[in-house]
Amino acid sequence: MSDDQSAVIESLRKRLAEVEDTIRAIREGEVDALVVGQPESKQVFSIGGDPESYRQFMEAMEPAAAALDDKRRVVFANSKLAGLFGLELNQVRGRAIADLLHGFNGSKLVHLIEAVDDPDAAAEMQINQADGPHYFSTSAKRLQLGTTNGFAITFSDITEKKRAEAAQENERLARAVIASANEAVMVVDLDGVITHANAAAQSIHEKEVIGLSFASEFPLVFPDATGLMQSGDLVQMAADGNSIQGIEALFPNAPRVKDYLVSAAPLRVANDAIVGSVVTMVDLSQRKAAEKQQLLLMRELDHRVKNTLALVLSISSRSASGEETLEGFQKSFTGRIQALAATHTLLADNSWKDLSLKDIVAAEVAPYIGEATDRVEFAGLNISVLPRAAVAFGLVIHELVTNAVKYGALSVPKGRVRVIEDASLDSSQPLGITWEESGGPPVREPTRKGFGRTVIARSLQYTPEGGATIEFAPEGVVARIRVPREDIQEA
Repeated sequence: MSDDQSAVIESLRKRLAEVEDTIRAIREGEVDALVVGQPESKQVFSIGGDPESYRQFMEAMEPAAAALDDKRRVVFANSKLAGLFGLELNQVRGRAIADLLHGFNGSKLVHLIEAVDDPDAAAEMQINQADGPHYFSTSAKRLQLGTTNGFAITFSDITEKKRAEAAQENERLARAVIASANEAVMVVDLDGVITHANAAAQSIHEKEVIGLSFASEFPLVFPDATGLMQSGDLVQMAADGNSIQGIEALFPNAPRVKDYLVSAAPLRVANDAIVGSVVTMVDLSQRKAAEKQQLLLMRELDHRVKNTLALVLSISSRSASGEETLEGFQKSFTGRIQALAATHTLLADNSWKDLSLKDIVAAEVAPYIGEATDRVEFAGLNISVLPRAAVAFGLVIHELVTNAVKYGALSVPKGRVRVIEDASLDSSQPLGITWEESGGPPVREPTRKGFGRTVIARSLQYTPEGGATIEFAPEGVVARIRVPREDIQEA
């Protein structure tokens, strides 16, 4: 053994002898006081022949603390620990610590004591007190109580830290919720100043609004409030504890969207205290556009219904004057109304936008030729027309079809009809359509002019360039139809 090692061992023996002598002196009452700490911050505890001095030492400790014997019963405890469980000191002493921390906390403390030799062992506990839950960081160390091995347990209050962390997390979540909202969201404090705003709110104003007055930066107009309410009143009512839901507002100074649905609610924090208000602004531009479109459609529908009823009355009157029997009137009137309904159905299916001439002809001839689609030949006709022309053109084709079925090409199996678009006309002229029959019985011009010929001639004459003429050539009827160029829907 080297001289250095011998010196270290001798020093340890001396220090051990000093410790043993100090412990003996304390037990026998020969020590009057115990000095704890550094010279600049030392504390002096008097020591007598009883454990009172040890209790004074524990009482001076900042955290709640207890000394446990090897059975994990409380030998010493300070008043902070007793107060932790709402007990007096004499009610704590001698009790098993697990009984004081019953349930989940008791199990955690048992596991902590079992891992006492692990330097990283620690546990967090929630203990409910009069002012709400408190949180503690608990640690355990070995302790020598005379000749008995025990444990020292401390409970450090970390409630303020936990609350600060929770507040910070809530703030982070609140910011995340505000940022992810599609509508504009702003937080306004009790002075009416904007403290938080998401990207949607910034885009309304196109400048940084945080730190500015909500009333001055968002001078909203509330049409239904008769001018009595302004932006400042909105946030003030929310700050007073009132929730305002879904008020339509106009933002005249907005660079783009002007119409909004505005709501405001009080911002409440701990103890239900109101610290400001939360304002949301929902873009109403699409809804307003839909309302305008709906109003336009209602007016258009009213206009079309009136026109259609007038047309029905005209068809009824002219059909009655052109027929000699009730049966004949009923048949001709019903056919014309059905033709009108067929065109209306096509228009309704196409949202009253436009129809191709080919679809109109196909719809009118279908009830008469069924599956024999080769009896009617189309050339061109892939041109769309506006609703006014579609209705008139449909009535003309209906009269030509019924005439062909009764007397012309479609009255015999070998008869054929060609419907041809005149592609030679330029855009300054009305669109020409030719109805040409062949293969039917020889044709002679009727001696009597019925209402059907009037329908053909007049249906498209709502403009000077529109109309139709009919020729009764021996080999088959030829009708030349002129569709007004203004009703052609350009591709």
